[in-house]
Amino acid sequence: MWLIILAAVVLAAIAGLVYMVFSVGKFGGIRALAGERKWLRHLISFLAIAAVFGVVTVTMSAVNGVVVFLHEVLFFLLFGGVMKIVTRISGKEYAVNWQGWLALASSVIYLAIGWYLLHNVRQTDYSIKTDKPVSLKIAMFADSHLGTSFDGEGFAQHMKTIEAQRPDIVLLPGDFVDDWSNKKDMLRACEAMGKMDVRYGVWYSYGNHDEGFFNSRDFTAAELEQALRDNGIHILADEYELVDDSFYVVGRKDYSLGERKSMEELLEGVDTDKYIIVLDHEPNDYESESASAADLVVSGHTHGGQLIPITYVGEWFGINDRTYGYERRNGTDFIVTSGISDWDIQFKTGTKSEYVMIDAAN
Repeated sequence: MWLIILAAVVLAAIAGLVYMVFSVGKFGGIRALAGERKWLRHLISFLAIAAVFGVVTVTMSAVNGVVVFLHEVLFFLLFGGVMKIVTRISGKEYAVNWQGWLALASSVIYLAIGWYLLHNVRQTDYSIKTDKPVSLKIAMFADSHLGTSFDGEGFAQHMKTIEAQRPDIVLLPGDFVDDWSNKKDMLRACEAMGKMDVRYGVWYSYGNHDEGFFNSRDFTAAELEQALRDNGIHILADEYELVDDSFYVVGRKDYSLGERKSMEELLEGVDTDKYIIVLDHEPNDYESESASAADLVVSGHTHGGQLIPITYVGEWFGINDRTYGYERRNGTDFIVTSGISDWDIQFKTGTKSEYVMIDAAN
């Protein structure tokens, strides 16, 4: 499925480049430089587009270069259509390239808002009622993808913010690190979690990025696990623990990492009279989780849909059961967070970066 999306992005980028070369060439400055030589106008337009892409790639990444470019294409298309309608209604041609100026201004404003929404982390609160004898203040965050929008010190500051809310327990359902995370930041982040003054500590389950795909970073999956354990973080991979003889924390192996236990197998032997919290990075097994004894399932992975207009693509293709927020099914509460950061892309539109506070009580 993701290969299909990648192919669609590549085709859109190629078609968009052709369209943009013609559209950018309408700016008065470029027309003045090229005169009647269309080939030169197209060349200058191409070089201008390439320069913007290059600057974004160098300062952010090639992925962000593509994201910025595709947004520019969309706004040029939008205002191209608007100006055609305006021209037809008014019956006059405009000397100023309003399509281009409005598209550029809108792109800058829109992406600036997207940058802000990614880099400014907010608190989102949920209140959950249960019939079971429990009263918990739960902090949850996911998808820090360490190195995207903050380093180890930045991560530590976010942990202080979460700690200040005085939660009873902290849950991290996956994608703590990524392929570009470095060992120094990873160790500092693990240390920051280990120093949190939290009654029941920090609990972690793996996401699809944590173990790394390309062996390109300067630490191994084993070193990550050791750093987490050295700092007292509880790691759960298809296993559970009873906490304070009053509630369970269950961590599922990530769906992408191969065969894993079913919910029936995973919860075998638990006391179903006690509250059961499940960490499952990808929100794609609601049917079996809602049919099980689980009371609360927390997930990340989707980044809240990340960017308009692909926000709900995971649900459209049946990959995710939910993109963001709260849902209750068959007595089980589900919460999907948009993440405290993001995978590589430096923008969030139609969503936000967040950590979650959950009050669960009877």
